[in-house]
Amino acid sequence: MDDAGDLGTVANPPLHNDQPVFTLTLLIVNQNRLSALVPEFLRIKRKFYPGLNPPASKFLAAVLKEVKGADVRRDIALGSRNQSRHATLFLSEVLELCVRSDIKLISKILIKGVGQHVDHTAVYTASCQSLFKSFDHYLSTVGDVGFCIADSRTKGLNVPVAHSIFTQMFSSRLAQYPRIMELPTFGHSENHVGVQLSDLVTSALIVPAAVHTYCTGHIANVHVQAGYSKIRANFTSKLMHLLYRYQDSQQVWRGGITVSDEILLRPSSALFKDIPGI
Repeated sequence: MDDAGDLGTVANPPLHNDQPVFTLTLLIVNQNRLSALVPEFLRIKRKFYPGLNPPASKFLAAVLKEVKGADVRRDIALGSRNQSRHATLFLSEVLELCVRSDIKLISKILIKGVGQHVDHTAVYTASCQSLFKSFDHYLSTVGDVGFCIADSRTKGLNVPVAHSIFTQMFSSRLAQYPRIMELPTFGHSENHVGVQLSDLVTSALIVPAAVHTYCTGHIANVHVQAGYSKIRANFTSKLMHLLYRYQDSQQVWRGGITVSDEILLRPSSALFKDIPGI
């Protein structure tokens, strides 16, 4: 699990560096796939970014140097033709690896309202709880158990999130997440291929797609780029192959990518409509 963007307020009018979107994403990976997934991801990193590690370094050392999703989306949207093509091919291979590995994706997106206060703790904990509900449901469909490794932030930010899950998991009235083995544990992304994949999918794909869909024409600053249309055009169909969606007991669709649009209250489905070039 990894997040992108921040939970600061977007000023009215928006300031140059106000981030209009916050996203929390969880990738569900079968442990039996890891032995093939990990070396293949490192091979892709070495293929496209050979300068990350010294040529003589050991193969597994490639995990220690990250390719950040924010840099990939910048190269696609704002880079030269060669930079954009290079980053697009890299992200394509990463997503194809996710599809081949049968990775499932659930994500929560907040489109911030201009001038509206954002309750940092409430939004993050509610997003995490929602993702855990979908994760637990998925585990019930495959008859398995699991746990979550989240990208570590700070102790002051990590503890309230884990505690919110703790209070639900061990509630004497209505315990939740019976198939999730433990509270979310927080790791350093340099050590976890899954967290690095989550960062790439979230920061290089979901965030720019959401920004382009919901913020264009409403927020004008460095975080809203016309070039993000290329990301939506190239990757939306692949993203749809990863979504885990299901109907709850009331036949309401859950999971997948859920968007809370505080600008125009548009639905989550808008993310997958009117795709540029399609």
